[in-house]
Amino acid sequence: MTSRFKNPFRTGLVALGVLATAAALTVRATPAPDDEKTGGDTTVFATGRNAFSFPLANLPDEERTRFVIGNSFFRRNWVQSPASTTARDGLGPHFIARSCGGCHVQDGRGAPPDFSRGLKEQPVGLLIRLSIPGKNAQGGPLPDPVYGDQFSNFSVLGVQPEGQISLRYDMVQGKFADGTPYQLQKPRYGFSQLNYGPMAKGVMISPRIAPQMAGVGLLEAIPEEEILRNAQQQAAAGGAVRGKVNTVWDAPSQQMRTGRFGWKANVASLAHQTGSAFQGDMGITSTLFAQEACTPGQKDCLAAPRGARGPGPEVDDQTFNNVVFYEATLAPAACWWPMAALRHGPKVAGSRFIWAHGFVAGAHRYAFRSTAGPVATD
Repeated sequence: MTSRFKNPFRTGLVALGVLATAAALTVRATPAPDDEKTGGDTTVFATGRNAFSFPLANLPDEERTRFVIGNSFFRRNWVQSPASTTARDGLGPHFIARSCGGCHVQDGRGAPPDFSRGLKEQPVGLLIRLSIPGKNAQGGPLPDPVYGDQFSNFSVLGVQPEGQISLRYDMVQGKFADGTPYQLQKPRYGFSQLNYGPMAKGVMISPRIAPQMAGVGLLEAIPEEEILRNAQQQAAAGGAVRGKVNTVWDAPSQQMRTGRFGWKANVASLAHQTGSAFQGDMGITSTLFAQEACTPGQKDCLAAPRGARGPGPEVDDQTFNNVVFYEATLAPAACWWPMAALRHGPKVAGSRFIWAHGFVAGAHRYAFRSTAGPVATD
């Protein structure tokens, strides 16, 4: 598709193109540890259940309509095809959620299932990555040959789900250095009712909870050279913590790039992350990921009807771009240090000092300065 790059607050984020130079985001270069503005002038001062769902504070009015449109497609459920609605059909054949918001509740983190009464329903917002020993052509993990790279515990009518997730907890007991005892719950994940036969021998699993969405556009706006420089500085310092850049394949740019999204930084761009989630989490195809995530052994999955666009992508490019724009312009909420200090006093000041000057700050850089904002295709 043809891309035209404009001011980031005129069109937004690149969804199916390459990040280009644009006007700078107003993010502070060196905020003090007690700075409330977690994202500079993009920060919103909000609390409550919708605190992560506001647009960037300095997003121009003319872009807020697009934010609302993207929000609509992020939150509302997709449906199985054929359906009376052609704008939101194409769910499945396999899926783990019916919408982006089904995992990222109120644009926040997902939550582990409540097992206080046992696992009565299959979890939503929890996905389990699957891989086998070895690497693919781009250096990434190899999927299970039958169940793919993530396990789907839901399906549309006429198609079998891949199976069920099982979970139990083991109690782990120990003592802190001062002798204080503690108890931890260690999760044990498993699978049952596998409908396509056994998994590969030696299959490895990696449970993931959906991360928070607010501020991801600012993360993408950090120059790649800054991430590389930070890793080089940690390596040169010779300390116990030495971050390593994860170089991964990026579908939009068709090249290897620095990973920055996901729990293991295994995705380089928001467009790739969104397209992969549409395909893997909801079974919705796009220009970036045009094939359903059915493996050769899943005959019913391969035979299931596609969305109203037939062989074309089930989410069109404009809708896809609007969803990515929405994600990129979700504002980070302010850090309420003063209020916390009033409530908890010296404990807050002490923990903040430890974070800024201790081991944690060595592992996590406190702030980056963005030189370019998110841009988008028309």
